[in-house]
Amino acid sequence: MAKGTGTGGKSGAQGGLARPVKPSNELAAITGSDSLPRSEVVSKMWDYIKKNNLQNPENKREILADDKLEKVFGTKKVTMFEMNKHLSRHLS
Repeated sequence: MAKGTGTGGKSGAQGGLARPVKPSNELAAITGSDSLPRSEVVSKMWDYIKKNNLQNPENKREILADDKLEKVFGTKKVTMFEMNKHLSRHLS
């Protein structure tokens, strides 16, 4: 089940990471409500995670969700690799 946007590979920057996306209300509580490129959304997420010390100290690849992140992730813990999958549901 491909969701493609018509852009493929690494050359489709405007169709990928650089295309502004609108965060859901839950995600906007962390990133702000303005439309941003996906790369900026991820950067703001990491800023929030680090500022609030939400990485598992024993496994830095694991994110321990606070109340705001749990609304985005739908669970108390995710790996850094799963984070983008959860973010996709909150971007339009």
